[in-house]
Amino acid sequence: MGRGPKKHMSRLAAPSHWMLDKLTGKYAPKPSPGPHKTRECLPLVVLLRNRLKYGLTVKEVSLILMQRLVKVDGKIRTDRNYPAGFMDTISIEKTGEHFR
Repeated sequence: MGRGPKKHMSRLAAPSHWMLDKLTGKYAPKPSPGPHKTRECLPLVVLLRNRLKYGLTVKEVSLILMQRLVKVDGKIRTDRNYPAGFMDTISIEKTGEHFR
């Protein structure tokens, strides 16, 4: 048995409301510890890449986040696995768009 918290998540073990396909890869991004539970949140990388189509890869989404362009509830977040909740507001500075 390993020690400490698990840092990986299988794609098949990911919540179904993330709508990840089975055949794209073996792993899914595991949400960081934060204000929302793992089953009730969506990591920022899944939101920006799969839902909003701001990047094709994880690296592109990481570059967007590291430019400090994304705010969650008015605070800049650079963690790509930050758990965004159901009623959180995601704002993108450059485009002026706001999502909930």
